[in-house]
Amino acid sequence: MMNRVMLGIQGVENYGQMEAVSQALEKQKGVNKVEVQQLGQIVVEYDPQRLTVMDLIRAVREEGFLAGML
Repeated sequence: MMNRVMLGIQGVENYGQMEAVSQALEKQKGVNKVEVQQLGQIVVEYDPQRLTVMDLIRAVREEGFLAGML
């Protein structure tokens, strides 16, 4: 069973940066799907057996941006 979470991404200024965040999330083992909703907003479908929301937020932080659940 997959979970879905919407993350707010702070500090992104363009869709190129959103694409970098999206790719970083897609690389996480257990992420099934990533959808950019708009600038600064992304929906992630993931396997809760393999990842937590904090893991997803950490992946965003590693790209240099802050994130939190919306």
